[in-house]
Amino acid sequence: MSEYKNLIVEQDDAILVVKINRERALNALNRETIDELQQLFSYHWTDEAVRCVILTGGGEKAFVAGADIPELADLDVQAGNALSAKGLYLMKTIQNFPKPVIVAINGFALGGGCEIAMACDIRLASEKAKLGQPEVNLGIIPGYGGTQRLSRLVGRGKAMQLIFTGDLISAAEAHRIGLVDEVYPPAELMDKAMEMAKTIASKGPLAIAAAKECINRGLDMDLAHGCDFEKMHFGSLCGTGDKNEGMEAFLEKRKPTFSGH
Repeated sequence: MSEYKNLIVEQDDAILVVKINRERALNALNRETIDELQQLFSYHWTDEAVRCVILTGGGEKAFVAGADIPELADLDVQAGNALSAKGLYLMKTIQNFPKPVIVAINGFALGGGCEIAMACDIRLASEKAKLGQPEVNLGIIPGYGGTQRLSRLVGRGKAMQLIFTGDLISAAEAHRIGLVDEVYPPAELMDKAMEMAKTIASKGPLAIAAAKECINRGLDMDLAHGCDFEKMHFGSLCGTGDKNEGMEAFLEKRKPTFSGH
C-alpha cells in the first residue's frame, strides 16, 4: 500500500479504517485528497483481506468541511467540469466498491463532505455533527453528485430546501429526514462503527457484495427488472463454497467461516 499525505489508514482484522487527515483545513477535500481516496479504494477493490471500510475525519471538529475553497476560486468552465468529473468518479467508486463502506461523521460534513457521506453505504453520525450543501453561498451548486443523491435519500422537496437555502442541519435532524442512519454520542461513534463493521465482516463477503450491487443497481430499475437482477445473483451464490459453508454451519449449529469463494 502506498503512503498517503492526507490519509491515515489502519487495518483491524478485516476492517480498513481510513481517516481523512487535513485537520488544520478541517479536512477540506482538495484535489490531492480526492486522488488519494481514489487510489486507496482502487487498491483495495479486490483485496480479500478487507471486508468492510470505515471512513472518518481527523480531529474532533470535522469529517470533511467542504471543498478546498482556494482551489475553487480560480476555476473556469473547463476546469470546473474537470474537477466535477474527478469528484463524481470518486463518489461512483465509493458507491460501487464491492465491500460496505461505513462513514463515521464526527463533525462538519459540508459540501463535498456531505457528498462523500452520501456515496457511502451506511451513515453514522456524532451528536455534534452538522451536515449541509452550502454551495449556493459561493454562487455554485454541489458538483460531486449532491443534487442527485440528496434528493434520492431525503426526497425532492427537502433536498431543494437544503440546497436552495444552504442551511446546515444537526445530526438529529439529518437522522429524522433519513440523511443519516444512526446518531451516537461523540465518544461512542467509532466504537459503534467498528462494532457494526465487525458484524458485517463476519458475514459471507460474496453475499454482501451481491446484496450491495442488487440494492444499488435495483434503484435504477423497475421492480420487475430489479427482481430479475436479484434472481441472477441469488442463483450464482448458490454455486459458491460460501453458500455450502453457511448452510452446513447452520445445520451443525456453529458459526460459519466464510472464505469469499
